[in-house]
This record gives sequence, structure tokens and C-alpha cells, in this order.
Amino acid sequence: MMLGSGEYFYVIQQEKIEMGRAFQNRKESMAKTAGQKTKVYSKYGKEIYMCAKDGGTDPDHNLSLRRLIEKAKKDQVPTHVIERAIEKTNSSAGEDYAPARYEGFAPGGVMIIVDCLTDNSNRTFTQIRQAFVKNGAKLGGPGAVSHMFDHQAVFAFKGDNEDEILEMLMMEDIDVTDIEEENGMLSVFAPTTEFYKIKTALTKAIPDVVFEVEEITFVPQTMHQVTGEDVAVFNQFIDALNDCDDTQEVYHNAEIID
Repeated sequence: MMLGSGEYFYVIQQEKIEMGRAFQNRKESMAKTAGQKTKVYSKYGKEIYMCAKDGGTDPDHNLSLRRLIEKAKKDQVPTHVIERAIEKTNSSAGEDYAPARYEGFAPGGVMIIVDCLTDNSNRTFTQIRQAFVKNGAKLGGPGAVSHMFDHQAVFAFKGDNEDEILEMLMMEDIDVTDIEEENGMLSVFAPTTEFYKIKTALTKAIPDVVFEVEEITFVPQTMHQVTGEDVAVFNQFIDALNDCDDTQEVYHNAEIID
């Protein structure tokens, strides 16, 4: 959630290194704070249901659904949970969820984006607002911080042949935002529309490739260090956001310094 949503990016090389660590921190943080398995299953169930309802139940024709199913399996979501979410689209008793996004600042100035799926926007807003208020955070309006993030497809895997991978992707006519190498790990950043083209090209070029990260996420343009006693306060805030049943993803630009 995973090298992981603390994240890397590319303005200068030092910033890249810091963001790489932050991306890892975010993934580890999400693994710890996502809650019990039922919370994870519910999260994927909602998202898969809505994706199948909006774009069709056939993963071969609904690429967003295929990506979600692959991601759910990687996170060890049982097949029956995935199948039940898809089958629900044929039921008259199916729910209707709407996306909701909340933006703001954690204590100390960390930028936060919270993506939700809700069947009751008033309930969700109240719960998210309480998480902000009770933890000394500031809830902003739409666009308050999202302009400081880039919506990107991100792949990370072991390797050090940065130039070779870039050349291969360019030969496949794939639009790449950036490629970076750090500590034997290659990270590829690209527009979200290139997700499957990149995955197909990398899998073809490196048949035994294992993706540590393969997702569409919000990557911060700048990082914000969180140190000392602020770490516990920040983690408590993230826990409070994830405790909301409607929360799907929490993105931030925190770089945790233990």
C-alpha cells in the first residue's frame, strides 16, 4: 500500500532517493494500518464490484477490473471474495457506491489525500472529518493538495540496467515519465494509460520478473520529513483514517525518519 503511498519522484536525484524511501515507508505503513483481513476484503470487494458494474464483468475487456483482480490476488484476497463481488453486479440487491475524495494536512504539514467509496456521503464525511479534527489535522477543500501529486503507473522490480529498460520501453512506443535505480531496484513511472503496455513489455523482456510494486497511485512531487515524536502522532492519524470503513486508499508525502 509494497515499496510503497510515502513515495519516490523525480525532480532531482536527491529527491528521487528520498521519495524512494518514502514510497517504501508508505507501503509498509499501509500493510500495518489497513486493519484486519475483513477490512482488506471489504475494500477490494467494493472496488471490484463498482469496477465490474461500470465497465463490465469480463476482465479481458475491462482492463481496470483485470488490474484490480491481479492486485487483490497479490494481497491474498480469496478467490471467492473476488467472485462474489463480481457476481453481485447481476443482483438486484447490489449496492451503489460513489467515490469521495478528501484532502488536507496532517500535523506538521504532511499532505494527505483520502479516497473513499461510500453509499452514504454524509456518514463518510463525518467520520473522515472527525479523524482530522481529533488528530490535530486540517481538512481542506477539493484540490487543496492533489495538485502537488502526480497520478502515475508505478512498477518496481530488481535490476540495475536503467538505460536498457528505458530503451526497450521506448522501442515499444511506450510513454515513460521516469526510470530510477536505487539499491538494486528499478522503478518505472509512467502515465496511468500506459499501465498494461508497460507490464506486458517488461514481462516479455524479463520473463522471470517479480514486481515489488505494480499499481496506479498518487506520487508526491515533494516529500515532507516526519521525525521524533511526530511519527507516533502521524501514524495515529493514518490509523484513524483507515478505521473508516469507506476508506479505500490514503496517499501522503511523508518520509518517516525513525
